[in-house]
Amino acid sequence: MIPTLIFDPIYQERVWGGRVLEDFPGRRLPPEVPVGESWDVVDRPEAVSVVAEGPWRGKTLRELLEADPFALMGPGWTPERRFPILVKWLDCAERLSLQVHPPAGAAAELGGEPKTENWFIAAARPGAGLLVGLKKGVTEEGFRAALEQNRLEACAHRFPVEPGQSILVRSGQIHAIDGGNLILEIQQNSDTTYRVYDWGRVGLDGKPRTLHVEESLASIDFSDFEPEPLPAVSGDRRLAECPEFVIDQREWNAGQTVAWPPNEQPRLLHLVHGRLRSVGEGPDLEAGRTALIPYAAKTSWVVEEAARALVTEAFAG
Repeated sequence: MIPTLIFDPIYQERVWGGRVLEDFPGRRLPPEVPVGESWDVVDRPEAVSVVAEGPWRGKTLRELLEADPFALMGPGWTPERRFPILVKWLDCAERLSLQVHPPAGAAAELGGEPKTENWFIAAARPGAGLLVGLKKGVTEEGFRAALEQNRLEACAHRFPVEPGQSILVRSGQIHAIDGGNLILEIQQNSDTTYRVYDWGRVGLDGKPRTLHVEESLASIDFSDFEPEPLPAVSGDRRLAECPEFVIDQREWNAGQTVAWPPNEQPRLLHLVHGRLRSVGEGPDLEAGRTALIPYAAKTSWVVEEAARALVTEAFAG
């Protein structure tokens, strides 16, 4: 039987990154580099999660999926299938590029992968915002003209954010993240990103970063105008529901017990604030960690400090 799992984070150096992630308990970042992303659950050819503790410590998520796909994912899951969700923390010290992920049809033609993702704002500096979608009235022709004139920012819909807000960003939506945001990103297992505009920035090598203008133009949904985030609200609620996953916000008081029955579905539990102590087999959870609760696992926790978590489900269809 495979118990509930937590994994060692895989840190990614990014030109727009910072050092905020080391404020989470128990994290050690690579020294003296800007860390923009922590891949906390991933099953890809170029990166795969390694179990951090417990009886399966040192095993990769890929090895466990191949050894016992039923225990992890449930009936009908075949060993060669990749884990369908990629979980990241994003420390955005500077603004990210204006970019898009291709929808399924365009991805097939361009040789990429679609990626729908959800952003939960864990922390934000005053004045920080997000750019998602187009301003009302922007046309493809106007977008192309603005790109040639180096004024593309005027076409993007920007709104300020505060901690606790959340927004679902679908494949085909143009987007960027302002500096000053700490974001929990829950996404399809994909790493295809097309940059259409990068604010004149250079990369870690001192050279302008590669742009993917034609791929971006083939992927952007030019009918997507001014989406808005969900407001920051306390308590239990649905944050996102799409064909790829469902995400709920849950809040618990100290002393409560947190548990789900086995043999329902696999789940991901992302602890944003608080601390959970395991009852029986399974890991304790600190803020900033994600646990994979396998299909067949029986896991429960006691809430030691008042907690807010996100729970991702409905990804094993």
